[in-house]
Amino acid sequence: MKRGVLLVNLGSPASPSVADVRRYLNQFLMDPRVIDSPWIIRRLVVSLFILPSRPKRSAEAYHSIWWPEGSPLVVISQRVQNLVRQAIDMPVALGMSYGKPSIESAVQELIDAGIEEVFLIPLFPHYAMSTYETVVVAVEEAIAKLKPSLKLTSQPPFYNSPDYIEASVAGVAPHLAGGYDHLLFSYHGLPERHLRKSDPTGSHCLAKPDCCQVSSPAHRTCYRHQVFATTAAFVAKAGVPSDKYSVSFQSRLGRDPWLRPQTDETIHRLARSGVKRLAVMCPSFVSDCLETLEEIGIQGKETFRQAGGDQFTLIPCLNEQPRWIETLARWCRGAS
Repeated sequence: MKRGVLLVNLGSPASPSVADVRRYLNQFLMDPRVIDSPWIIRRLVVSLFILPSRPKRSAEAYHSIWWPEGSPLVVISQRVQNLVRQAIDMPVALGMSYGKPSIESAVQELIDAGIEEVFLIPLFPHYAMSTYETVVVAVEEAIAKLKPSLKLTSQPPFYNSPDYIEASVAGVAPHLAGGYDHLLFSYHGLPERHLRKSDPTGSHCLAKPDCCQVSSPAHRTCYRHQVFATTAAFVAKAGVPSDKYSVSFQSRLGRDPWLRPQTDETIHRLARSGVKRLAVMCPSFVSDCLETLEEIGIQGKETFRQAGGDQFTLIPCLNEQPRWIETLARWCRGAS
């Protein structure tokens, strides 16, 4: 069988204009795995409460981090695609869950290349219904529409993969070499209900304070457990002392309960507690994007300094780091 690789990331507006940001947010937020309400409720929430005001604020944020070549997330993803393509003897296509290039166009690209089997790598280390799950479902739907005979295999969430952890440590080490008082792991937040919906047992996730430490089949699809596992594996490999790191969650949307503690509150608290040199890494992202470059790199830095902090270091995501490209290539070869 001739195999091809499909890399999928979240996506980005086509430009930082208000119109393009509104179009992107509408597509993103109308995904039933992002706002998991019945269609009519989702449509009303998005149209009446989000789209009238949020696109303007988001467009300003995108303007602050936009590169001459385009969206950082898309540009970095394209660079990764090209590097992986150079490293393996297989076609490599890139799709985005929202925006362009679409997942459907990426699947069509592989079909046009004559492939008979797709190896899918959702570029999300941890399982969440709004990221990993929605990518797999979208690819399955595209294949069913375009060429049902295509075979599909997927890279599982790689939150505790030794290759992923080693690549992460290699990328972070230079940014910690100059010294730091505290290392903050800022993961993208999720509504608590998403964890409960993804729990196959229906009774484990968030049922007890220590649910993430008690072995359960729920951990295979539990975002919270998996981010804690990533953190534990990273600090063990990197030798980070137990009193010099913590975990928080960013990018809250809406009023429902979300995972805590929140990153902005944590950054403020750390600065007020006397932390002068704060390093922040965002392991739920493999490519720098709005949530890392603007939410943490600009807003987080301002929060830290206003609260009395001094040196704020945003550690880049894996991006095009050589060890990460080697890891992706190794997974692709293993699939063949």
